[in-house]
Amino acid sequence: MDPFSNRKKFIIILAAAGFLALFGKLFYIQIIDSSYKVSAESNSQRIVTRYPARGLIYDRTGKLIVSNQAAYDVLVNPSQLQSFDTAALCKMLGITVDAARRAIDSAFRFSRYQPSEFVRQISVQEYAVLQEQLYKFPGFFVQPRTLRKYHTSGSSHLLGYVGEVDKSVIKKDPYYRMGDYIGISGIEKAYEEALRGRKGQEVLLVDVHGRVKGSFADGKFDRDAEVGEDLYTTIDLALQEYGEKLMQNMRGSIVAIEPQTGEILALVSSPGYDPALLVGRARAGNYARLAKDTLKPLFNRALMAKYPPGSTFKIMNALIGLKEGVIGTQTEFGCNMGIQIGGMFKRCHSHASPLDLRGAIQNSCNSYFFLTFRNIIENRNYKNSTEAYNAWRRYVMSFGFGKVLGSDLPNELGGFVPAEDYYNRYYGKNRWNAYTIISLGIGQGELGITPLQMANYAAIIANRGYYVIPHSVKEIENKTLERKFRERHFVAIDSSLFNPIIDGMQGAVNGPGTGTALIARLPNIIICGKTGTAQNPHGADHSIFIAFAPRDNPKIALSVYVENGGFGATYAAPVASLIIEKFLTDTITRPWLEQHVLNANLLYYNAPKRKNMVED
Repeated sequence: MDPFSNRKKFIIILAAAGFLALFGKLFYIQIIDSSYKVSAESNSQRIVTRYPARGLIYDRTGKLIVSNQAAYDVLVNPSQLQSFDTAALCKMLGITVDAARRAIDSAFRFSRYQPSEFVRQISVQEYAVLQEQLYKFPGFFVQPRTLRKYHTSGSSHLLGYVGEVDKSVIKKDPYYRMGDYIGISGIEKAYEEALRGRKGQEVLLVDVHGRVKGSFADGKFDRDAEVGEDLYTTIDLALQEYGEKLMQNMRGSIVAIEPQTGEILALVSSPGYDPALLVGRARAGNYARLAKDTLKPLFNRALMAKYPPGSTFKIMNALIGLKEGVIGTQTEFGCNMGIQIGGMFKRCHSHASPLDLRGAIQNSCNSYFFLTFRNIIENRNYKNSTEAYNAWRRYVMSFGFGKVLGSDLPNELGGFVPAEDYYNRYYGKNRWNAYTIISLGIGQGELGITPLQMANYAAIIANRGYYVIPHSVKEIENKTLERKFRERHFVAIDSSLFNPIIDGMQGAVNGPGTGTALIARLPNIIICGKTGTAQNPHGADHSIFIAFAPRDNPKIALSVYVENGGFGATYAAPVASLIIEKFLTDTITRPWLEQHVLNANLLYYNAPKRKNMVED
C-alpha cells in the first residue's frame, strides 16, 4: 500500500471538511443569522419612512376644517452613537437629561442596529436649530412627518383626533409600525383607511459615522408616499360653530340632520374641547387634564349619553295608538291637572279640557298619553299585556330606538328600550301590566335614548315615515359613499298617520292660542316641534326639544338636550329655533332670544329637583 496515497486522501478529506465548515458558517451568517447583515446594512444604509400627508377635511360648503402642518421626529441609532454634549442637545429639544437617558436606554433595548424614536414631533423652529448642529451628534437624525392642523376651535367630538398606535393596533393590522399615527376617534377614526394614505420609504447611503452620503443604489429601492384622500363632510361649519356658541354655558347636545338624506348638519356635544389640544407633544398632558375634568369634555353626549326622552316620546305613542286603532284623531280625553290611573294620581299642567289628539300634542297633555299608552297595552287584539307590549316595542324599535343606528361615527351607543325579560326579572312573569309601566306613556321610566336617535326620530316625522342612516361624510375623494347611507329605512307606521301628529307639532310652536313651544315661533318659517322635560333623580330636570322645518319639504330636523335646563321651552326650544333660523336664513332676527340662551349659566348648575314637577 502506498503511504503517500493515504496521506493524499487524508489531506483531501481535511480540505473538504474545512470547506464544508466554511460554507456552513457562511450559510448560517447570510441565510439564518441576520445580525451580521443588519450590522453591515445599518453601517451603510438608512431607511427613512416617508409619511404621507393625511387627507384634508372640508365642510359641506367647501370650507377647510382640517389640514396638515410639518413636524419632525428625532431618531437615534445606538450602533452609531458616540460621545456628545447631552445638555446641549436636551436644551435644543426642550427635554430633560433624564428623559434623554431613558430614551437612549429604550433604544438599546429595542435594537442596537435599528433606529428608534428619541423625541417626537419637534416643531419647524426646533428643527431649524437642530439641523445646523446635527453633525455634532452622531447617531441622531431627523425624520419628517405631518401633524393635524385644525381651522376651528370646536367640532372636537365630530372630527376626533390622531394619536400613536399601540401594540394591539399593530397586532391587528400589519400596515402599522411603532411610531405610526392613527385616527383615535370621530371622523379621523371612522375614515382612517382613506385619510392615512400609504407610507413610502427612502433608502439613504451613510458612512461609518452615520453621515448621509446620498441615495442608496440611485433610489432603486425608494418608494413615494401616497397622500391620503380628502373628505367632504356633511357638516355646515358655520352652523356647527354657532351651535357650540349657544351651548357654551350648558351641558348637553345638539344634533341636526338633513331629513331626506340623513346628512348630519351639526353635532354638538357640550362641553367640548379645542381639538388643537390633542396635537403634538402636548397631547398626553392635555388629554390627562381633560380626562380629569369633572365636566367630562371627552364624553360624546350626542352619541353616547342615554337620556329619557320625556314628552317628546308622546308622539311615538300617538303614532302607535293610531296604527293599532286604540285612538283616533278625534278621540278626546279629559284632564283636570292630572288623572287618576291605576290607583295613582298622575299630574299634568293647566290647559283646556278635554283635548283631541292634535290638541294633546300641542299642549303636551300627560293624561291623554297615559290613557293612550294604557289602551295600547290593554289592546284586546292581543292575548295579554305582554304580547301587546312586545308589539309596542317592535314599533318603537323600527324608529331606530334601542339599537345602534349604524352611523359612520365610532362609539355610537344603542340606547335602551326594555325587553319583556327585563320586566319579568324585575316584577316576575305575568306580574306586570300597563299600570306597572305607565311612565313609558310620557317617555319616562326605563327608556334610554341618545340625542342622535332623537334627531333621527325628528327626521322620520319630517319624512312622514322613513329615515336614511345619519352620516357625517358626503364624499370621499375617488370613492363612492357606502350604499347603506343612501338607502331609505321605513318605519312600521303608515305615512298617512303622520299628518295629524305634525298638525299638533305645528300647533305647539305656532298656536293658535296655547302651545308649549310658542317661544320657538318664527314669523316666516313654520317650525313643527315637541317639547319635553325629562325627570332627573339627581337634580334639576332636563330641557328637551325635537323639531323640523319648514313643515313642507323640510330642510332640517334636530334634537336639543340641555341637562338641568328645566322645561323644554326654557332653553332647548330657543336653542333649536335659533339653529333653524341660522341654517335656513343665515341671519338671527331675535337677538333677545339669543341673549337669553347665551346668558345661561348651567355648566355647574344642578339645583334641587322642583317639587310637583309635571311634564310639558
